[in-house]
Amino acid sequence: MRLDELLDELQARIDEVRGTRDRVHSLLEAVVSVGRELDLAQVLRRIVEAAALLVDAEYGALGVIGPDGRTLSQFLTVGLTDEEIAEIGPLPAGHGLLGEVIHHPEPLRLTDLGAHSSSYGFPAHHPPMRTFLGVPIRVRDEVFGNLYLTDKRGGIDFDTEDETVISTLSVAAGVAIDNARLYEGSQRQQRWLRANAEITESLLSGSSRPAVLELIARRAQEITAARLADIAMPVAGIDGLVVEFAADTDGAERQGLVVPFAGTLAGAAHLAGKPVTAVQAWADERYPAESQVQDGLGPAVAVPLGTAGGESRGVLLLARPAGEPAFGEGELEPLVAFAGQAALALELAERRRDAEQIALLEERDRIARDLHDLAIQRLFATGMTLQSAARLVEHDGAAERVGRAVDDLDETIKIIRSTIFGLRTKDREGGPGLRARAARAVGDAATTLGHPPRLSMEGLLDTDVPPQIADHVMAVLGELLSNAARHAQATRVGVTLKAGQGEIVLTVSDNGTGIPAQGRRGGLLNLDERARSLGGSFGHETPDEGGTRLVWRAPLPTED
Repeated sequence: MRLDELLDELQARIDEVRGTRDRVHSLLEAVVSVGRELDLAQVLRRIVEAAALLVDAEYGALGVIGPDGRTLSQFLTVGLTDEEIAEIGPLPAGHGLLGEVIHHPEPLRLTDLGAHSSSYGFPAHHPPMRTFLGVPIRVRDEVFGNLYLTDKRGGIDFDTEDETVISTLSVAAGVAIDNARLYEGSQRQQRWLRANAEITESLLSGSSRPAVLELIARRAQEITAARLADIAMPVAGIDGLVVEFAADTDGAERQGLVVPFAGTLAGAAHLAGKPVTAVQAWADERYPAESQVQDGLGPAVAVPLGTAGGESRGVLLLARPAGEPAFGEGELEPLVAFAGQAALALELAERRRDAEQIALLEERDRIARDLHDLAIQRLFATGMTLQSAARLVEHDGAAERVGRAVDDLDETIKIIRSTIFGLRTKDREGGPGLRARAARAVGDAATTLGHPPRLSMEGLLDTDVPPQIADHVMAVLGELLSNAARHAQATRVGVTLKAGQGEIVLTVSDNGTGIPAQGRRGGLLNLDERARSLGGSFGHETPDEGGTRLVWRAPLPTED
């Protein structure tokens, strides 16, 4: 019997050694597998999968610590189906037991995680879990995140060997994450350099300002893997920023949106003149206004486009889908440099536009001077000659014709002098242009509507629209916005102002109750009369989605 006992003990030790050998082999395979990848997302996925496999855990997760060092910005799971994740709801932010490993970055083993003092319990639809093993992952003495493993199969507890294996894996994971971040950083830097070169080339080739804005937003969106990218610019007379371009599935709705300074990332970045980040912008208490603009988005960053007197020339806002990693310091530095380059490109575009405007004004001055010095003097001399010759004409009919020709020359001289005056005063008159006036009116309407209308403007509103027609447009805009606030009961209002193809078109749409069937209100009849007095038209229609769309148009004078 003693011999049998010794043989059983020997067999047990052989099995233990074999098990240890197999486990070491599995650990080495896991280390090699993790270190083989260079894509950070794939590295993180392989780490959590390898950890769950090594300790035979039913559930595993890897939480990435956000820039604030207190919450989780990313949470990858193993063992849960997509349906279960959707039923559980929002991913954990790092409170409760998960936060215990964040605040005390040391391995933590529990027989019953529900009995720990930091445990909050599970949300609805969350599968029950009992045993727990948490191990931090360090990257160059910095805690990058934590591995969380629960429910070792077979109903047994995690032991010291499990803790040692996961701690060893975490060291290799730290090296793999560091390599992936370095590789990702170098690749990102190259993409930023290419984007800067593309913007510069586009600018030098004479691209318009809207095209340059779109290129800036598109490239930033691609490089940062953002779902939303928009550029908002300050407008005189508006207490906020106007979104000039938006790259998103809902970009058309955000275009022209007035973003208030208070309670928004873009407003905070504009006033501070430095980047502002948020792990979950649309649930961040510092930016309550964001929750009314977009949902389904997570980490966000707002970067000012250059600064002038402490305030930016505009703001680039980027936001990733919920659950994606937050914007870290490694991403902010090249992003700020890109924004600075973009601001320089915009400034150069403005300078070129100013130079073109100056050249146009100088050309008008030259034309006016030539008309005055050459054409008018010649016409005046011709008129004097005809007047003198009329005294020598004896035929009454011929003398009358000469007199009419002199009168025509006088009228021509008056027309030319009026043209000269117009050339020298056009674009020099003081006061805000139609673009700024419309933006201010839309911004003021937010108070009565209870929400900011969306504003979109196209064309040369400040140069092609005469002051008289601009006054009519502002009166119509004010009346339509007032009607939307008083009668339509709308929760969404959009304004489009477009000048081009010989006419100006003002469109105001809403999702309200529509125009009563019994007839149009007196205010709308006045707007129709305004349009007809200018040779234009006014009409309304009901879109398929409901509400009302009112279109007011008037022809613009053409230059011969």
